[in-house]
Amino acid sequence: MLATRETFGKNAVNKDREIPKRNDLKHYNHAVAGHDGTMCDADGELFIKPCTQSEVEFYESAHALHPDFAELMPLYIGTLSLGEDIDHAAIHARIPDLVEHADIPSPIKEEIQSHLHLEDRAPIVEAPVEKKGIISENDGLAPSKARKITTDRAVVLENASFGFKKPNIMDAKLGIRLWADDAPVEKKSRFDRITEETTHKNFGFRVAGMRVYNGSADKSELDEEGFKIYDKDWGREDVNENNVIESFKKFIFNEVAGIDKELGKTIAGLFAQDLRKVQEVLEREESRMYSSSLLFVFEGDGEALRAAIDEAKAMAVVSEHRRGSTRAPIANHRVDSGIGISEEEINDTTVTEDFDELDEDDLDEESSFPHIYTVKLIDFAHATWMPGQGPDENVLLGVRSLLKIFEEMSE
Repeated sequence: MLATRETFGKNAVNKDREIPKRNDLKHYNHAVAGHDGTMCDADGELFIKPCTQSEVEFYESAHALHPDFAELMPLYIGTLSLGEDIDHAAIHARIPDLVEHADIPSPIKEEIQSHLHLEDRAPIVEAPVEKKGIISENDGLAPSKARKITTDRAVVLENASFGFKKPNIMDAKLGIRLWADDAPVEKKSRFDRITEETTHKNFGFRVAGMRVYNGSADKSELDEEGFKIYDKDWGREDVNENNVIESFKKFIFNEVAGIDKELGKTIAGLFAQDLRKVQEVLEREESRMYSSSLLFVFEGDGEALRAAIDEAKAMAVVSEHRRGSTRAPIANHRVDSGIGISEEEINDTTVTEDFDELDEDDLDEESSFPHIYTVKLIDFAHATWMPGQGPDENVLLGVRSLLKIFEEMSE
C-alpha cells in the first residue's frame, strides 16, 4: 500500500474546510467523460452519483469481501434514496445520518462530521442507509437487465479530486470489449465500432476525457478556471497508436503550469507504481467489468505540487522522529512521493508491516497529508464477481498498457 495521503487516513478529509450549510449541493463540473447527473457539495468533497442497484451492490460486496479491490475504488460512504420529490436540500439533510452509519475509519468519520453543521439541519424520519447482511459472491450481482440507469439510488463517495488546488484529471476507459452480456445488439455493435476505431483495439483503453491546468499558452483555449479540456471526441478521433505517448505527455508535462521534465517524470513514476498495485490486485481477483475506468488525478499547479511534495517530506521526517528507532521509519515507504527512494525500499515488507500497525491516532495525525496524486478505479454499472472464472484479462490489458506508457514517461 502506498504511504501517500491515500493510506494516511484512507483519503482522509482536510481539516481546514467546511461542508456548506443546506441548499449548497451543486452539479459536479469536474467530470471529464460526460458523467451526467452527478452532484457534489459546494467544495466538492462528497461526490453523489446516481447508479443502478447492481452498482450499489458491487460497492457493498467489494467493501465486505474484497478489501484489496475496495482500496482501488473511491472511498465508499454509503447510499442515498433519490426520487422526484428529493431536491438538493433534502439530500443535504440526509448526509449526517449516512455518515454516522458509514463503515469507514473513525478519523475520517469524525472529520466529516465536524464539518456538517448538524445544528442547522432539519431531522429526517427515514435513515438513508439500508442495513444489509454480508453480501455473498453471487447475491444480486448478475448484470442488470435495465437498459438505462434508474435514478432512485445514488452512491456517496469521497471525491478523488477534492483537496487539490488545480487538479489535472484523466479518465481512461478500460477494455477491448466494452459491453456487458445484457446490452442490446445495437449497443454492442456501436461499442465494437468504437473499439475498432480507437486505442481500445490494441491497447485495451482509450482516453475518455482529460483536463489540464494551463494546458495551452493560448488563453482562448482555456475554460474559466484555466483548464484546457480534452473531450471524448479527442480521445476517439485524435489519439491513436502512433501518438498515444505524446498525447499522454500533454497530461503530465507542462512547462506553462510549472511542471518541468523532472517533476513530470516523478509524477509519471508515481502513477506507474500505483498501476503495478492495480495490476497485482486485479490479477488476484475474479471480476468482470465493462466500461469501467481508471481515474488519474494530480496537482496541476507546479508551485502547489512542489509545495505538497516538500510538505510530505517534512511530515515524513517528523513522523520518523516521533516513532523513534524502534520502528521502521514510515518515511521509507513512499511518504515523500517517491523522491529519492529505491525500489528495494519501496518493496521492504517490514515497512509495510509497520504501517499496518498504525492505530487511529496515527491515522488522525496524518489525515491532512498533502495532495500530490491519486489513481482510482471507477464506474461499476456493469461489474460483477465471477468466482472460478479467473482474472479480468479484458481490463488487465488496458492496465498493463497504461503501466508501460507511464513507465516510459518516467524514464
